[in-house]
Amino acid sequence: MARYGKEHKQATRQRIVEAAGRRLKRDGIDGSGISTLMADAGLTNGAFYAHFESKEDLVANVVADQLRAQSASFSEQPTDQAGLEQFVRGYLSVEHRDNPEDGCPSAALLDEIGRCADATRRTFTDGVLVVMDDLAARLAPDDPPSARAKALSVFAMMVGTLQMSRALTDPHLSREVLDQGINNVLAVLSAGPER
Repeated sequence: MARYGKEHKQATRQRIVEAAGRRLKRDGIDGSGISTLMADAGLTNGAFYAHFESKEDLVANVVADQLRAQSASFSEQPTDQAGLEQFVRGYLSVEHRDNPEDGCPSAALLDEIGRCADATRRTFTDGVLVVMDDLAARLAPDDPPSARAKALSVFAMMVGTLQMSRALTDPHLSREVLDQGINNVLAVLSAGPER
């Protein structure tokens, strides 16, 4: 066992975080027990406390990991207007709507994160601000701080649109919400600087 050491423990921890990320985004924080989360990672409940102090600790780690991945994915997009439009259309797509486990942690978990402990909410805030700062730098390359509020508003609009589309039972109406969300977000993005 000693030959595995720290690297093995870190790899196991990451496997738990990744499996939990998918499950939490699909079933929610409250809808996912430790036994299910550990089974998804191919481990027993007993192994949980070797890696995390509590479920809240795991949730905070999942949120941080998911937002890091989202930031990395966004950073890979082209930085021009076409890249932003591609991001918006992908985010507000039927595929994203129908696959929350593979998508944005904010859209899947925002209502529950709002009820989490301060540490998890701080982790969420820090992670979202990294994504927003990247978006703001694209909106105003010469003065990114001036576009931070706009970036946050655009992201909030996208998250809310996706959440609403997921809640509707009428697929046609859900698609209309996504399409209108795309139009609304692109209109805000193309508007000049706020005064």
